[in-house]
Amino acid sequence: MLIIPAIDLKDGQCVRLLQGRMEDATVFGSDPVEMATRWVDAGCRRLHLVDLNGAFEGTPIHAEAVANIARKYPDLPIQIGGGIRSIETIEAYVKAGVSWCIIGTAAVKDPAFVREACKAFPGHIIVGIDAKDGLVATEGWADVSTVKATDLARDFANDGVSAIVYTDISRDGMMQGVNLEATVEVARAGGIPVIASGGVTNMADIERLCTVADQGLLGAITGRAIYEGSLDVREAQAYCDANTSA
Repeated sequence: MLIIPAIDLKDGQCVRLLQGRMEDATVFGSDPVEMATRWVDAGCRRLHLVDLNGAFEGTPIHAEAVANIARKYPDLPIQIGGGIRSIETIEAYVKAGVSWCIIGTAAVKDPAFVREACKAFPGHIIVGIDAKDGLVATEGWADVSTVKATDLARDFANDGVSAIVYTDISRDGMMQGVNLEATVEVARAGGIPVIASGGVTNMADIERLCTVADQGLLGAITGRAIYEGSLDVREAQAYCDANTSA
């Protein structure tokens, strides 16, 4: 299981939000490439980037910063989400060296787009499922739909989606622990590898995730915890290496 540091981009800065609220942002750095270097030096094997402005505006805003990180670390697998709503956007990111594009809002509003993207860019598409009380949220978490997270995962079971990033919004940035049960339910529903997100706080959370890693967990995204020091990337990855299969 991989420990995947998150770099959330807002107005050119590296931030963390509380429960996805743009007005509730804490700035942790002003140089995205420098922040990527911090986590590469800490031993990360994959990086999670989010274009927060892009998620709200529906089009990439931080594409240049993302490309700069990919250029500096061409061998580092990078996944990017936020504002990915066209084939052209995916093509630009893949050409820039990004490994996976995460489709969130469009996965709910236009499922056919996900299927088209999987065919056009096989192996490069991840679906982002952000849920509140089990229901999928869209538009940068501003709107909550009536679609169940498990149903959405099931809908894409046979379409070639590489993974699902499942975020429990109520836990995100709150340092309250992972919603383990909901994460496993999504993995079981879709039969697609799941990356857990939201609430990863300390080694106790990593230990709990490792106990269910064999049920379809590919990795865990962590943000505020590694920025504030309650979780160490190198220590957490070493634990996963020793306690989960590759």
